[in-house]
Amino acid sequence: MTSSSIERFPFDKRVLKGLSDTNPRLENWPVVYTIDNDKSIYVGETTNARVRMQQHLESPTKQGLKRIRVIINEEFNKSVCLDLESHLIRYLAADEKYEVINGNHGISDADYFERSRYREDFDEIFKQLFEQGVLTRSIPDIVNSNLFKYSPYKALNTDQAAAVEEILERLFQTWNAPSDVPMVVQGDPGTGKTIVAIYLVKLLADIANSISEDALESDSLFADFFQPGYKEIIGSPHIGLVIPQQSLRKTVQKVFAKTPGLDKNWVISPFDLNTRDAYDLLIVDESHRLGQRANQPSAAQNKKFTTNNLALFGNDDSSWTQLDWVRAASRHQLLLIDAAQSVKPGDLPLKQVEFLIRESRSENVLFRLHSQMRVVGGNDYIDFVRRLLNLEQIESLDFGKYDFRIFNDFSEMRDAIMAKDEAFGLSRLVAGYAWPWASRNDKTATDIEIDGIQMQWNQTPVDWINSPNSVNEVGSIHTVQGYDLNYAGVIIGPDLSFNDATGQLVFNRDSYFDTKGKENNPRLGVTYSDEDLLEFVKNIYRVLLTRGIKGTYVFIHDSALRSRITQMISWQ
Repeated sequence: MTSSSIERFPFDKRVLKGLSDTNPRLENWPVVYTIDNDKSIYVGETTNARVRMQQHLESPTKQGLKRIRVIINEEFNKSVCLDLESHLIRYLAADEKYEVINGNHGISDADYFERSRYREDFDEIFKQLFEQGVLTRSIPDIVNSNLFKYSPYKALNTDQAAAVEEILERLFQTWNAPSDVPMVVQGDPGTGKTIVAIYLVKLLADIANSISEDALESDSLFADFFQPGYKEIIGSPHIGLVIPQQSLRKTVQKVFAKTPGLDKNWVISPFDLNTRDAYDLLIVDESHRLGQRANQPSAAQNKKFTTNNLALFGNDDSSWTQLDWVRAASRHQLLLIDAAQSVKPGDLPLKQVEFLIRESRSENVLFRLHSQMRVVGGNDYIDFVRRLLNLEQIESLDFGKYDFRIFNDFSEMRDAIMAKDEAFGLSRLVAGYAWPWASRNDKTATDIEIDGIQMQWNQTPVDWINSPNSVNEVGSIHTVQGYDLNYAGVIIGPDLSFNDATGQLVFNRDSYFDTKGKENNPRLGVTYSDEDLLEFVKNIYRVLLTRGIKGTYVFIHDSALRSRITQMISWQ
């Protein structure tokens, strides 16, 4: 590809009049451009930069912007410009220097002729923008950030875009009447359920806040929802994004705080739901992690369960769950579900999750996500993990560039993860809850010791992956569920072993130290057998084994289980 140039001009009517005299490509050629001041930036693409800039000068949302940069390349076409525009919006939003004032309706990820070649050459443009101070961080650094991973400016794949479109249609058709059946988005780990939730909140906020002239001129899948009439249907909607896990909730709150049109207070805990019909729409991420009535981790939460039940229903019936809170507190609900990511007895019962899926399917409000967005190994790798944990014989599978390895020596695996972190960042050790957490009470104590190597559990519960010492610690399920890593070093601990005599995977209760993960529920009259808990622990390892984008390394503590799994994957 020929080299790209970046033309710079003041955002001024007098200058723009003679713009095409400076470079004819500014009047009849596909280009990408930015308009910014010291705080805000807008990214666009057009085939006539001069006319488009004049239109922007008349736009109320562009007043106060000062500088134009136009990216020109003689080999650009419309598809390349749409792709580059989408990349720049995502990178600038996560870089944090500017507030990106684009909506997210036009983010595209369409394939086109020689896309891979053009994308390789985008690096030159990003380098120039970095040198000019438009970008302040390297692209790998931006991509590793939480603000990028959970950005509402993500490019949706076909599954996700179709789900968002159908959800919007359903919402606008039924907005003024409470829904009887919650909408459900179902998908395996890495299919982008959280991204759908965040994207949808931003899209609804943009529709409610204004009719965007950019959206009306766009060929985006969602442009129709910016037509007159849609804004009037929803008015000023009260929308909440419920995230049961504290760590992920805090991370998404930070993303919302830095995104125009969003508010961090929209991201809430289930315990915040104590008023009937307070919300027009509640979107619940990881809905399988909503809680049923059980002994809570703190006395305050036990009390809150009672006060919420009384406030919402007028009684403290033990059968009420946090899902009941969600339905009572909102007129419409969207639940994001993967039943196989339920990791402890206090989560919603599997039968209830399965009923939600059946109920939504019967009412045509079940939306399935199939495509892998996280793991380079794709759906084949996800299926491989399921079969691995069920001890099913595995034939040769092609994961492409995905790097999966089982290590016999723990120190080797730890060194390999350290090396990957040095090269790519975001490479961490994670483990099942198979060791006591002594360092909670004694910051100098060792929690995990394997082959003479002493380590501690994660020393912070919030955004541990990005904490300064995390590469030297071991992350627990409650810290990493919902997060991405580049490489995951998974320690399958002594909570699982292999019985040679029966050929079965065995759960070892005495080696499982998550108190809430094995606690019976006398309030509901439920006790949990080892077979019950085995399913939760398998789900924990399923989550851990699907965190790595580029690769997963595994060390298995029980030698018999290690030998069995090594035999199963004889193709390795």
